[in-house]
Amino acid sequence: MGIREFPNGTARGKTITIGMRRSPDVSPRRLSDISPQLRQLKYLVVDEAIKEDLKWSRSVEDLTSASVGLTSIEERILRITGYYGYQPWAASYKRDEHSRESPAPPEAQMQAGVEGSGRGNRCCWKCSVTQLKKFFWGVAVVLGVCSSWSGSTQLAKLTFKKFDAPFTLTWFATNWNFLFFPLYYVGHVFKSAEKQSPKQRYRECCRFFGDNGLTMKVFFTKAAPFGVLWTLTNYLYLHAIKKINTTDVSVLFCCNKAFVFLLSWIVLRDRFMGVRIVAAILAIAGIVMMTYADGFHSHSVIGIALVVGSASMSALYKVLFKLLLGSAKFGEAALFLSVLSVFNVLFITCIPVILYFTKVEYWSSFDVIPWGNLCGFSILLLTFNILLNFGIAITYPTLISLGIVLSVPVNAMSV
Repeated sequence: MGIREFPNGTARGKTITIGMRRSPDVSPRRLSDISPQLRQLKYLVVDEAIKEDLKWSRSVEDLTSASVGLTSIEERILRITGYYGYQPWAASYKRDEHSRESPAPPEAQMQAGVEGSGRGNRCCWKCSVTQLKKFFWGVAVVLGVCSSWSGSTQLAKLTFKKFDAPFTLTWFATNWNFLFFPLYYVGHVFKSAEKQSPKQRYRECCRFFGDNGLTMKVFFTKAAPFGVLWTLTNYLYLHAIKKINTTDVSVLFCCNKAFVFLLSWIVLRDRFMGVRIVAAILAIAGIVMMTYADGFHSHSVIGIALVVGSASMSALYKVLFKLLLGSAKFGEAALFLSVLSVFNVLFITCIPVILYFTKVEYWSSFDVIPWGNLCGFSILLLTFNILLNFGIAITYPTLISLGIVLSVPVNAMSV
């Protein structure tokens, strides 16, 4: 489709496509200004499709003027020759392409509407199922955190009636942290598509400590301080249970969130948030009011100080971990906690021995030790730490914190 030229003496079967030269934007005033184009028009034959395009190309002024007979032959010629910037053959090509590519408007709209609604319904269904599954997992994690934390607290209280050795109980329970990495590897084998040997997985997780892996220098500079903080946190908490009731201990220990924020603001330069500052002030005010209610010279002041010290050590542990080691993946966190148990066995074992021979923590014979209570406390504490560290993989972190808060009324009902 195009403009065909038939010069004098040339057969009509010969077709030559020409591109007409476009004149300046300013329209000519007389026909003499376009005489070269007029001479070419003598031999032009216009296709029917271009004639149809010319009808569609008429402007509003042409349509209005045509009704009163004002359209002149000059304007028609100027349109054909391209002075108004119109190329009928290009417009016809675009319209044909558009008609071939796009379906009929009503059918297209109906088809797009059906497909869009189908995709939207599937997406909403997947999102709702995922959120519902995460919510139910969250409820299970909340119940697990609440029951394990309150159960370990109550079981520790019962253990001290027969076995008054809080530091030895701390050392015994910390040794169970060695199971973190083996349990993680079992889950990795069942869940991961790429199976790795324990040695390969261990080397990959050791990259968390640096390019050289877990060396002696890294062990003493990055693992040992956290082993000390871990032991102090648990020992002060268990020692406080001997002094005051378990409800007050669980309430006061929940203040570690406020201490974490204050230390993060000072050490890590976290963003200042007024709401958290108010929460920290209220937490500290609650500690003071509880101490005032029991009397500043009473026996419970020591227990309150021990719990506050335990919460402070826990907050310092979390902030230093973020400062020195950053964020850890699940395998790296499991390996780190297992390394803490190794440190506990190698360097903390001497302290329970010293306390035994100095009769600070003394028991007459090993038959007197309530091994069932010790193992039960260690299993509950291990379960609590597993849910605390790995629960964020299946639910929201807020629900895990809620489980710790709910342990307060559970401990109150158990008194």
